[in-house]
Amino acid sequence: MSENLNIVRLWIEKADHDLGTAQIVHTYIPGFRDIITFHCQQAVEKYLKSYLLFLDIPFKRTHNLTFLLGLISEKENVTKEFYDKAAELEDFAVEIRYPDTIIELTDKDIERAIFIAKEFRKYIMTKMNLDIEYKEG
Repeated sequence: MSENLNIVRLWIEKADHDLGTAQIVHTYIPGFRDIITFHCQQAVEKYLKSYLLFLDIPFKRTHNLTFLLGLISEKENVTKEFYDKAAELEDFAVEIRYPDTIIELTDKDIERAIFIAKEFRKYIMTKMNLDIEYKEG
């Protein structure tokens, strides 16, 4: 296995940890809505960065999911659907973690964020033709 593929797998593992954290918090501490959505955004960010590494596309440190998709779109088509899904998670990056940013989140918002993170995982894994098991808690 190439060194690059090892690094890609490490990024996926970290993304899976974020997604798993979101799901565990959702199950056991559902009131921590900001933490759940933050980890969904973080998971998608890492899935996208793993794919950028897979494609040998350099990227800067950023939490901007649509920017990362834009980098991917330089090599292949990215549908509007995935841009729209990424945009839904944008507000859950760093800003939501601070007390001066208040975003009212419904149960539907939480379920949607988890769904989007899972969709990005499936999309990225299919694109890379990788089969890395994800263990839901």
